[in-house]
Amino acid sequence: MSRFHTLEVSAVHHETPESIVIDFAVPEASRSDFAFQHGQYLTLRLTVDGEELRRSYSICSCPLDAGGLSIAVKKVPHGRASTQLVDKLKPGMRIEAMPPMGGFTTPLDPSKARHFVLFAAGSGITPIMSILETVLRTEPRSRVTLFYGNRSEDAIIFKRKLGEMAAAHPDRLHVHHIISQGRGADALHQGRITGERASALMDAFASDELGKEYFICGPEQMIAAVREVLEGRGVDRRSIHFELFTTPVAAPVEKKAAAAGEASFTGVADVKVILDGREHELKVPARGDAVLDAALDAGLDVPFACKGAVCCTCKARVLEGRVEMEMNYALTDDEVADGYVLTCQTHPRSQRVVIDYDQH
Repeated sequence: MSRFHTLEVSAVHHETPESIVIDFAVPEASRSDFAFQHGQYLTLRLTVDGEELRRSYSICSCPLDAGGLSIAVKKVPHGRASTQLVDKLKPGMRIEAMPPMGGFTTPLDPSKARHFVLFAAGSGITPIMSILETVLRTEPRSRVTLFYGNRSEDAIIFKRKLGEMAAAHPDRLHVHHIISQGRGADALHQGRITGERASALMDAFASDELGKEYFICGPEQMIAAVREVLEGRGVDRRSIHFELFTTPVAAPVEKKAAAAGEASFTGVADVKVILDGREHELKVPARGDAVLDAALDAGLDVPFACKGAVCCTCKARVLEGRVEMEMNYALTDDEVADGYVLTCQTHPRSQRVVIDYDQH
C-alpha cells in the first residue's frame, strides 16, 4: 500500500508567471519507491490554513534520468494548493508525497517504429513532456507529433525546452502550437483544439502509415472531442490514452455495467476492506457515501487524492460481491473487467462486498 514519504525540494524553476517546475531530491533509501513510468503522477499532501489538502501533479521528467523527479504546477484561480506552491515554495523545503501512480502510459519497445500523436492543452503538457522525451530516447525508430493548445504564446509551458528538443530531433519530433486568444502560425493553428480542428491537424501532419498511439491530456471538453474523432475513424480504443487534469464540473455519468439484480439492492451492505494485510468490517448503505468515505469515517488510512474519478489513487479490487461506480475517468476497460474500481465513486450493490486496497 502506498504511503506518504517526505521529499526535499532541490530546485524551483518558473516556466511562466503562473507555473513552476519542482525538482525533488529523492533519498537513496526511497529510490525504488519513487521509480516511475512516463505519464505518471505524484500525490502531494499539504497543509493550507490548518487544513490538509491532497493534490495530484503529473511528473514531467524522464524516468531514464537516474534520480530525476520533477513535477509542474500551474496556479489556478482560487486554487489553495497550487497558489501556495507557486507563490511560496523554495528549495530546501520538504513536502509529503506518495510514490508515483497512474496508467497514462504505454509499454515502449526499442525495436518498434511507431508514430505517437500527442494532444495537450495548458498544464496538460506536464505528463506529455515525460512521455515525449521517453519515447524519443527509448524508441529510436519512432516519431512524435505534438499538438499543444494555449491561450497565448506567453502561456506556453516548456516553450523553450520543446523548441530545443524539436531542433535536436528534426526528423522525429514536430511541435504544433495552437493559440486560442492570440495569433497562430496560420488559420489551422489559431483557435481551440476542437474535434474539427483535431481532425484537420491529423490529416495535415499525422496521416502516415505508421502504427499510432494517441495521448490526450487537458480539459474534459477537448478530450471528449478528440476521442470522438479518433473513435469515429475506427482507432482501437486501446491505442487512445487520455487523462483529465481537472475534476469534471458537470460530467456525464460513466457507470460500471450492473449485474443482474444489482440495482434492486438498497439496504446496508457488509463491506470488508483489506488494507495493509488487515481486514476491516464496515457497514455501508447502498444509497449513502462511497466506500472510500465510509472507510475514512471509520478511521482507516486509505489512499485518496482527487475524489473526483480523475486520478486512480483510491484504486482497489473487488474480490466478492457487486458494486457500481458513479464515474470513472481513470481506469481502463480492462482494469474494470478485472474487478478494479475507484473507491471514491463506488457503492455496494449486494449484501456482501470485499474490497482489497492491497491489489492496487
